Amino acid sequence: MKIGFIGLGNMGAPMAKNLAVAGHQVIGFDAAGVGVEGVETAATAAEAARGRDAVITMLPNGAVLRSVYDEIVPHGQRGAVFVDCSTVDVESARAAHEQAAKAGLLSVDAPVSGGIAGAAGGTLTFMAGGSPESVAAAGALFEIMGQKAVHCGDPGAGQAAKICNNMILGISMIGVCEAFALGDKLNLDRQSLFEVVSTSSGACWSVNQYCPAPGVGPESPADNDYKPGFAAELMLKDLLLSQRAAASADAATPMGSLASALYQTFVDSGGRGQDFSAILLDLAAQGHDNH
Repeated sequence: MKIGFIGLGNMGAPMAKNLAVAGHQVIGFDAAGVGVEGVETAATAAEAARGRDAVITMLPNGAVLRSVYDEIVPHGQRGAVFVDCSTVDVESARAAHEQAAKAGLLSVDAPVSGGIAGAAGGTLTFMAGGSPESVAAAGALFEIMGQKAVHCGDPGAGQAAKICNNMILGISMIGVCEAFALGDKLNLDRQSLFEVVSTSSGACWSVNQYCPAPGVGPESPADNDYKPGFAAELMLKDLLLSQRAAASADAATPMGSLASALYQTFVDSGGRGQDFSAILLDLAAQGHDNH
């Protein structure tokens, strides 16, 4: 297939490379002028989109997605599939779908889970929103770039699933960090706490696979000075998206709201550039009065 790929950052570059390695003809564009081995470089986003069977975007936010779609949709080949893998607000995702549909293009919103390691290893999970026909057209691409694609529903459903999942992740990580910080102050050994929680009703991904306490459980960013597997500012972005969606859908998310506020404080007070599990350090440093 002839594939255009727009947005060659930490996630986009390895995804584009995997498509090229699989034998597809990939032409890429990035506003920062990044080049990727095996990927031809386009001078503009429009050039990357022109005459392709598929166009994939991996962009930082909804505003950028809308402006890029304004630029590329008029150059799309009728019947091509436009796949947006960015994590953006549901309204922007739906607007992108509408724009593509008017131009006779198939479209999918397909945010990902799995981080930079998943992008490099081709083991991402895609949460796809769009018509069955559009998702089927993107299927071969998902198989190369990831290990699983779930068709979540209509346009925008992929973004909805992603922010619901990441809201749970943010809330659960804070709960795990609070428990370890409390355990420390009760002179409870961290390894003992891990062994109890990971095999009891408190078990969850945030403790079992990604324990925020160094030296406990499987290797995680905590064991590497909290260098990000998933940066705190990206968790904050997803939590803020969940709260925007909750407001527009009139949904009660009190814990999501509090998690957003806690991550906002953490990012503003030095957490930027650290893994989201490093919020443990922040909580451990606080006493009961200064929440």
